[in-house]
Amino acid sequence: MPAERRRIQPVLIGGGQTIDRPEDPTAGKEPLLLMEEAARRAAEDAGGGVRLLAAVDTVAVPTVVGHDYGDAAGLLAERLGCPGARRLNTTLGGNTPQALVNHLADEIAAGRVALAVVAGAEAWHTARALGRAGRRIPWTPPRAEDAPRWGDGRPGSSELEIRHGAAQPIATYPLFENAFRAARGLDLEAHRRELGAFAARCAALAAENPYAWFRDGKSAAELATVTPENRMIGFPYPKFMNSILDVNQGAALLLAADSTGRSLGVPEDRWIYPWAGVDVTERWYLLDRVDYHSLPGVRRAGAELLEAADLTIDRVEHLDLYSCFPIAPRLTAAMLGIAADDARALTVTGGLPWFGGPGNNYTTHAIAALVARLRVAQDGFGLVHANGWHLTKHALGIYGASPPPRGWQRAGGAALQAWVEAEPHPVVIPEATGRASVEAYTVMHGRDGAPDHGTAIGRLAGGERFIAVLPRDVGLLEAMEREEQVGRTGTVRHEHGLNVFVPS
Repeated sequence: MPAERRRIQPVLIGGGQTIDRPEDPTAGKEPLLLMEEAARRAAEDAGGGVRLLAAVDTVAVPTVVGHDYGDAAGLLAERLGCPGARRLNTTLGGNTPQALVNHLADEIAAGRVALAVVAGAEAWHTARALGRAGRRIPWTPPRAEDAPRWGDGRPGSSELEIRHGAAQPIATYPLFENAFRAARGLDLEAHRRELGAFAARCAALAAENPYAWFRDGKSAAELATVTPENRMIGFPYPKFMNSILDVNQGAALLLAADSTGRSLGVPEDRWIYPWAGVDVTERWYLLDRVDYHSLPGVRRAGAELLEAADLTIDRVEHLDLYSCFPIAPRLTAAMLGIAADDARALTVTGGLPWFGGPGNNYTTHAIAALVARLRVAQDGFGLVHANGWHLTKHALGIYGASPPPRGWQRAGGAALQAWVEAEPHPVVIPEATGRASVEAYTVMHGRDGAPDHGTAIGRLAGGERFIAVLPRDVGLLEAMEREEQVGRTGTVRHEHGLNVFVPS
């Protein structure tokens, strides 16, 4: 009888981060150089340096939002000294880093990958400074790709949603936030205090993080109070609660097969173990969601993830739940069964609005920070959640400082996604008229701070769903920020290609 094949265990052997804040912002490093620097730091963190990088057989790069290199993975592989490595260039989505770790852990466990690097970066701070100075961006030019991009590349919004102002994250995440508030019965003032307290805790964590972009540790009052500096953007989020892309940050991870780590001499006390991973997509378009105060896919995916790791959520000490806007980590926490008053912080970095928002690559920073936390403790567990588009694409992973007894586990799959797709949701009426009520809404403000326009999603009398713009009436829009609008009745009419909702 043939000997049983040895199970291959994926291990995280190194993590590296970098931040670039030159006195002259136009002199900052380009994203490719930040990626290289972070990857070299990850190799040093693993104790192997250039020797490790030369052995890399797979290079994966979350798409750079501010400067599309095309074959970024190929360009990076050449700079790292592994030009023959397999290349993974990805589609857009903040879920990408954790989704890549899940995928690469599968590939390592199957024996198809031995040593991989995940690296990404953004340098919007320098790009914007060059633009303001009227100077050309002198970065490495794009190189053509010879393979499709890895990941789900579908557009994030439908034409109907785009037309009614529900395509940009600064507009869509407030829709969820307002619906989540109303579902819990909070009044607007209590909700403002809740947001301020949450943001202040994140800002305090970012202040302690040497790789964070904003380290001033603003108070709850500073974060929640609308001022000319902290103008309202999309109600209820003032500027300081919005993820900011204007950063120069990079991060990288090294993943290996356990046998490869040993053969390359990586000390096992540097190893952190991916225990389990899962990917799920909510109903793709915003208007097809079950509601705007829950994430059924995340709830079920989280349960399956914990079951695969044979853990309960109370045993997970360290969390980093994607935080592009305050609703994302708080809603995800609720779906994972974490109470609102739980003592655990929901981020190990400080969160995107306070740590910094390096495009698709934030979660690479989060995983690198988690690796450091787990090494210090030498026990315990961490959970990472990453999110793309409008709380649409999700990837989750559990990590431990000790080897998983059952080896790497992949949760979810086709059955999980089929369950999500089968969830009932309202019929959408593209051209809506008649009596209606509000499910979710936001008021958007101009750069002068004044309310300018808004979007509402609601139900017609028969239960069908619609999306509409709000009248451009400053007085009405101001009033809609003083009183709860979820559940408010009114009428919707269709004119000039748009649905318009007018409150009673």
